[in-house]
Amino acid sequence: MNLRKILFASTAAAVLALTSLTGSAQTDPTVGGAAMYPTKNIVENAMNSPINTTLVSAVKAAGLVDTLSSKGPFTVFAPTNDAFDKLPAGTVDTLVKPENKDTLVKILTYHVVPGKIDSKKLASDIKKGHGTATLKTVQGEQLTFTMPTPGTILITDAKGGTANIVTADVYQSNGIIHVIDTVLMPN
Repeated sequence: MNLRKILFASTAAAVLALTSLTGSAQTDPTVGGAAMYPTKNIVENAMNSPINTTLVSAVKAAGLVDTLSSKGPFTVFAPTNDAFDKLPAGTVDTLVKPENKDTLVKILTYHVVPGKIDSKKLASDIKKGHGTATLKTVQGEQLTFTMPTPGTILITDAKGGTANIVTADVYQSNGIIHVIDTVLMPN
């Protein structure tokens, strides 16, 4: 095998390994078909995602736009519109009412962890923790992370509910987003 073939095979293997762990390569992934740019902040990118419109509306209703646009860094576990649709009928409409702002803030900040934590770090922490890792959210409670199968990261919330990371490592200027398929609930 010549050097060119060896280099190509090594590069292809590295990209394949990264893709299997994170679900995508690290350069400008798309979320819901919309390009995400590492030069934009969390809110700017989320506003362009057609599968995160409910989350963006909730962030606006909770008054968290300025916070999530700030320097950070933050790691956000961002539920899709389908994730919000799994909640009992009327839940989102009730949460975005001004009188329920405190509850909405509690739920949304439960999806945010200080720092910039990518899937490689999560996988490493899970391995170091003998199958589990925990992170403290901005809201104050813990999230638990496991890898039931290689390349799949599962999040368990305070109430025992679970969410899968469906798109990992969406880099932002002020952190990172991991798109998830279920809304996480604090106690």
